[in-house]
Amino acid sequence: MKESIAIAITEQSQTGEARRTSLALANRLGFKEAERGKLGIVVTEMANNLIQHAHGGELLLRAIEHHSTLGIEVLAVDKGPGMDNVDRCLQDGFSTSGTAGNGMGAIRRLSHLFDIYSMPDAGTALLAHLWADSQASHQSDMPLEIGVVCLPKRGEDVSGDAWASQVDRHRSLLLIADGLGHGSAAATASLEAVRIFQTHSDRSPHNIIEAAHAALGHTRGAALAIAEIDSKQPSVRFAGIGNIAASIASATNHHNLVSYNGTVGHEVRKIQEFTYPWYTNGLLIMHSDGLSTQWRLDRYPGLSQKHPSLIAGILYRDFHRDRDDVTVLVAKGIRR
Repeated sequence: MKESIAIAITEQSQTGEARRTSLALANRLGFKEAERGKLGIVVTEMANNLIQHAHGGELLLRAIEHHSTLGIEVLAVDKGPGMDNVDRCLQDGFSTSGTAGNGMGAIRRLSHLFDIYSMPDAGTALLAHLWADSQASHQSDMPLEIGVVCLPKRGEDVSGDAWASQVDRHRSLLLIADGLGHGSAAATASLEAVRIFQTHSDRSPHNIIEAAHAALGHTRGAALAIAEIDSKQPSVRFAGIGNIAASIASATNHHNLVSYNGTVGHEVRKIQEFTYPWYTNGLLIMHSDGLSTQWRLDRYPGLSQKHPSLIAGILYRDFHRDRDDVTVLVAKGIRR
């Protein structure tokens, strides 16, 4: 499952819905009974936090994988009052709403990975990873972490956007495809682009887009962008057709990546690859036009140091457009 599952959390009954949805996903992924129990507690506590402390809260679930082990990413985002002192809020017994104050501590203890970002008067994002088998090793030896939010337009059952990745020790290949329009026909186009990407992942971004252009003629067509990160050089090769935005950021540098107009599968006048520098601990951010381009990371102090899923979640929370499918992909270089 590449798409995220979004559950609005605005009143108490939706806590149960979130728990049931997460456990159904866990069953499909083969979670052991004990791990399902942990997941149920984490999701319930996150949903309760959204009801008690926030407004406009949303819970996002996504299947994740490390080697052969499957897991679930739980991401809670809100536009509530935020936290003045995050460390204090994580302590057992601290509460601003008259509860026992143990929820945040429980989430952190039960999760394999836990991360949080909060700004006063702007909201909070909580991230947790839980795995089907807690005994398996989940320590990544790859040079890249990836966070993604991929959701359909409100009212649609499937997203016309799709994404894919191929990551190894020295070369990482990342794709976002945005099928023309919405719904199942748009999804057919974007998923065909993913198939071509996976079939030709040993090729350059230019050559993959060329192959996709030849293959998508029977579909509506799609906007397409592919980035290849070479961690040995280090550099990023990028090629894009259509309205997929992409940028590279570090503590001191920022580059907007160049795409050409067109629709892969129908009208492509020029495919050109551009090469950009890649930075240790750098960020590559790619997104479909379901996200406004008005965001700036420097408005969120310290966010660039957080897990890429938190970055993707906050950009989605603050800049997504309800009238379109949305995909936000954030890749972060890992300093070793």
